Amino acid sequence: MAVDAARSEEGFTSARAARVMSAACRLAGLDDGGAELIRLGENALFRLASAPVIVRVARGEEWLPKARVEVGVSRWLASEDFPAARLVDGLEQPFLVEGHPVTFWRLIVEGGRKATYGELGGVLRDLHSMALPDGLELPSFNPFDKQELRVSRAVIPEDDKLFLRKRWQELRDQYEALEFVTHKGPVHGDAHVQNLMVNDQDEVILIDFEAFCFDHPEWDLMVTATEHHSLGWQTEAQYRDFVRAYGRDLYDWYGYDTLRRLQEFGMTTWLMQNVQEDQETEAEYRRRIAGLRNDDAPRDWRPW
Repeated sequence: MAVDAARSEEGFTSARAARVMSAACRLAGLDDGGAELIRLGENALFRLASAPVIVRVARGEEWLPKARVEVGVSRWLASEDFPAARLVDGLEQPFLVEGHPVTFWRLIVEGGRKATYGELGGVLRDLHSMALPDGLELPSFNPFDKQELRVSRAVIPEDDKLFLRKRWQELRDQYEALEFVTHKGPVHGDAHVQNLMVNDQDEVILIDFEAFCFDHPEWDLMVTATEHHSLGWQTEAQYRDFVRAYGRDLYDWYGYDTLRRLQEFGMTTWLMQNVQEDQETEAEYRRRIAGLRNDDAPRDWRPW
């Protein structure tokens, strides 16, 4: 389906995402009545009331290759019986509706607890040890692939955009100087503990595959390492459990600081996409951009 240019100009808001979700449900033969928006981030996620289904709406047609990666990865992990999110059967996915890729996922019924950092380390260890099947082509990890789109479309002051583009180039120069010693393999690409769910059978389930790639495992380890060492979001005991389960502490690697700065940059540009949604999001963006401008200052960022 072709992009509706007139509608695309209005931006990716919760109202627009809901409109796209409804149209996609009609194409899929599903009832969107009573659907609930459960998250607006890189994508909009809706839970249907009529069926145990999650509808995932991406921001624009530029995200179509990533949606195709999600579909391919989910089918591969299902074939390996890996504990991961599953697509709704019987649909040719992804859909493209009004210029937005849309995918349909089986609802994961949550149990009574959250996943632990030790479980995250164990899931990543298992994932990184897997071999990709023939026919599944994954991109390399690119920490810059969405940044220009994010900056150009964000509703932020022009001075912030100038600063972010300058920082982006600085980080590219640092990134190009990195030398990895690990072998490449399957990498989740956004491996934080919120991308694990514990279902009502107490099974830990990996979700969110849009950043999945074939690259060095450090890209997955940098998320929790940054959240702990830079942001203080985990206790010492939680981080020790993660390191013990995985078998490595990225903080000991010479390239940690570069990956830490890349992670913080991505966390800031991810959030700034939704500054127009509410005052809390805008306030958190202001905290994060202030932190990027003063790299040595303590971080008072909040989990989002």
